[in-house]
Amino acid sequence: MKKLLITIISVSLFVAAHAQSNQNSEYRKFEITKNLSVFNTILRELDANYVDTLKYDELVKTGINNMLMKLDPYTVYMPEEMNDDLKMMTTGEYAGIGAMIMQKDGKVVISEPYEGKPAQLNDLRAGDEILEVDGVNTKNKTSSDVSELLKGKNGTQITIKIARPGEKKPIVKQFMRQNIQFNPVSYTSIMGKTGYLLLDDFTDKAAQEIKSVITEMVKKHQITSVVIDLRDNGGGLVDEAVKIVGYFVPKGTEVVVTKGKSSQMDKTYRTPSEPVFPDLKLAIIVNRSSASASEILAGAMQDLDRAVIIGERTYGKGLVQSIRPVGYDGHIKITTAKYYIPSGRCVQALDYSHRNEDGSVGRIPDSLVSTFKTKNGRIVRDGGGILPDTVTIDSRKLNISYYLLMQNMYFDYATEYVLKHEKIAPAATFRLTDQEYSDFMNYVINEKKFTYTTQTGRYYNQLFEVAGYEGLDEEAKVEFEALKAKLVPDVRKNMEKNRKDIEDMLSTEILKRYYFQKGQIEYTLRDDHEIRLAVDILGNQEVYTKILSGK
Repeated sequence: MKKLLITIISVSLFVAAHAQSNQNSEYRKFEITKNLSVFNTILRELDANYVDTLKYDELVKTGINNMLMKLDPYTVYMPEEMNDDLKMMTTGEYAGIGAMIMQKDGKVVISEPYEGKPAQLNDLRAGDEILEVDGVNTKNKTSSDVSELLKGKNGTQITIKIARPGEKKPIVKQFMRQNIQFNPVSYTSIMGKTGYLLLDDFTDKAAQEIKSVITEMVKKHQITSVVIDLRDNGGGLVDEAVKIVGYFVPKGTEVVVTKGKSSQMDKTYRTPSEPVFPDLKLAIIVNRSSASASEILAGAMQDLDRAVIIGERTYGKGLVQSIRPVGYDGHIKITTAKYYIPSGRCVQALDYSHRNEDGSVGRIPDSLVSTFKTKNGRIVRDGGGILPDTVTIDSRKLNISYYLLMQNMYFDYATEYVLKHEKIAPAATFRLTDQEYSDFMNYVINEKKFTYTTQTGRYYNQLFEVAGYEGLDEEAKVEFEALKAKLVPDVRKNMEKNRKDIEDMLSTEILKRYYFQKGQIEYTLRDDHEIRLAVDILGNQEVYTKILSGK
């Protein structure tokens, strides 16, 4: 009798749940139909009655984008004209001239030609102003507009008219567009028995390139350890991260699990092949801009106790996106799941499903953070990216060096510097002289008349305004004036005080003009604390083992 009663109750609950599920499903269908009907009606009413001519594509695109903004920053609509961007996102490839451009003083200028690409091979330089592309005047066009003009099919001819600093007449360049393929491993180096590689993104060739580079390092230099640098790597294809993990751990090892609303989005990713480098010691460097696939790679290696993680806490993006067609060659990149690394934790830091009243999004509170254990029993936590085994702190402050960058002082000075210096020392030894730094200071202060307002100064203005509303401006006048005087920046004094930061940023901009990205990277890395720390840890077996064992 008791069993019968339990059975009846169970069936009743199942039926009730099923009925509720059906009811919810029908309600969702009704809501979708209703809102589509409303949107369609509004668009038709606007078409029939609005006083001015409508740009339908622009109007609908704006509506879609505003709708998606309510969800998360990663769910985005990509119309047909963004297909090149989509290809670039997944393959690191597009057809064009191979150069970065930027908007500057109302003009579009080349900011960085890539080494070995058509722009650089045809002597386009940083600082060149783009006047025309294939006869189309670029006046009043945005950098996005000009970017579309520069792109085209592989092998098609392009004609670019430029204005070059130091030249009186415009220069016309005519050459062929090419498929531009970026190597995801942008820099490598050998440091004793340790190989170093900088991985910029997780495109569809990232894993193969990692494998090729490390294989060559082992063969030529007999390395015993590897440093993979994921700083500022925003992620990419999950499969590529899984493959890279598979080079270091046994076949069939669980790397990441995705869980979504639909069971179709639930998937377990395991390493697909036998490890290629099972005995190599490994360190991974991350920072606050390491995200998504970077966090899968670093987090999985940490959970499996296979690599020492060094640097800053990572970004905290534990959301998975899928790209789905939506008709007329458009696509939507939509968040479909969350991912969970081997310990069972999710690294997502921001809760987009629960927004504040003002629409802002807060971090997952500490009270909701859970603890997990790595393979060796080390404690790790969710809810806020990957916390490295060895944490380093970025000691840089928001000083005058940042404001100089924002106003293109380094860029403009480097453009003039090149006109006066045909050659410079190699990146490994390049240093600005005292005289050159003094020249830069004079250029900024006397020629460019550089001024800036600090963030503190902006907040002061707001505070003073509020004080006026509350009638406190006169009462605290002396104090306000004293504070204001302290907040007015002394440009020369601040440039002398922050010389190291300014010198580094100016030097990298100059080096890009002669040695391109590799020169910039080589200069940046030569005094890199995290890299030195990684090499030291890998070179000390006792320390390395202790970190990974948690003992």
